[in-house]
Amino acid sequence: MGRLDNKVAVVLGGAKGIGLAISQRFTREGATTWFTSRRDEELQVASRTLSGVSMPLRADVSQQSELARIMATVKAQAGRIDVLVINAGMSEYATLGEISEAHFDQIFGLNVRSPVFALQAALPLLQPGASVVLIGSIADTIGTEGYGVYGASKAALRSFARTWTRELSSRGIRINVVAPGPIDTEMMAAVTDEVRDALTRNIPLHRMGKPDEVANAALFLASDESSYIAGAEICVDGGMTQV
Repeated sequence: MGRLDNKVAVVLGGAKGIGLAISQRFTREGATTWFTSRRDEELQVASRTLSGVSMPLRADVSQQSELARIMATVKAQAGRIDVLVINAGMSEYATLGEISEAHFDQIFGLNVRSPVFALQAALPLLQPGASVVLIGSIADTIGTEGYGVYGASKAALRSFARTWTRELSSRGIRINVVAPGPIDTEMMAAVTDEVRDALTRNIPLHRMGKPDEVANAALFLASDESSYIAGAEICVDGGMTQV
């Protein structure tokens, strides 16, 4: 028996990296899992790794019209959402003197604006007791040179989780954040050994995390096991921001 049996889950940005690990875990745990990407090839590759019932959707979640289309498709075929994971996001290096309007607008557009309108679009489908999991970052509490806009965008997401918890509590909808630290994804695979060494020196567990370890936290928050947890942030960072 799976921990998400008979649940309908939607994972926005669920075809690679952390998002893919979440999609994989949800399907293994019994959820009918809709997952999105802007690229057909990513969806095709991801689909081959998923067990259970999975439903790929090509969509650009930075666009309100696309968010509306996603929710209309889910409504027509499933009629409800029990778990919503908002994972789509981006980061890009720019120090204060280098920040452009385009840089700012792109990061805040995807990391902040998109989650707001994604949750708004999903509201009619979210069932009483539904779980919403926002994928944030420990960058919401630490200052990392060159990633000020990214960190601010994740801090905004953390703040929204608190507000939305208040606003949706009457419906029993829980909003929580998973905040990963350095995770060994494709993005991290591209950095130099020097950067990796510098990162791991600051992690008490002396290693980067794995996408599956973030997925474990998302699964916990998605499941009934976390039924009395709301407005919280779970840091999956090997203790990097905790000690």
